[in-house]
Amino acid sequence: MTTESTGKGRPTPKRKDAQAKVKVSSLSPVVTKEQKRSQKLASRQDRVNSRAAYLRGEEGALPLRDKGAERRFVRNYVDARRSIGEYFLPIIFVVLVLTLIQIPAVQFSAIALMYAVLLAAVVDGIFLGRKIKRLVHAKHPSSNTKGLAMYAWLRSTQMRRLRAPHPQTKVGDVVN
Repeated sequence: MTTESTGKGRPTPKRKDAQAKVKVSSLSPVVTKEQKRSQKLASRQDRVNSRAAYLRGEEGALPLRDKGAERRFVRNYVDARRSIGEYFLPIIFVVLVLTLIQIPAVQFSAIALMYAVLLAAVVDGIFLGRKIKRLVHAKHPSSNTKGLAMYAWLRSTQMRRLRAPHPQTKVGDVVN
């Protein structure tokens, strides 16, 4: 048995050359700071444009939960009417201020008002959901109405200015 050693056929690379080779991957191109800055700016602009398209209600920019003709109909129907739910947050703020007053009758009345508005919003949501399902089924008979009632109720409880995508109809418009 001979122990002939065959070399690797090349000299051992210097440490700095080996480390530089590890840092620069063949998969990622060499990028300068200026290129990174321009990519970051382009990415930010894409996000801004995408968000603007989402808020306008463009179908391609909507997430899955908002896509489809049925969801658009529900959004337009909810946005064309007023509901007690959209006033719930401002009423809660008033209730909070009223509970700071150290008169038990005022505090009790404020809490009673809060629960009354909450109950009215829930009842309104139940009736809205039933009506939405009936209207969507009449307009799109082959579509699935699962989740549309909750979608409508949640949208109706948001303040009109904070709804996303933004309302496409005015209050009082007739939605077809």
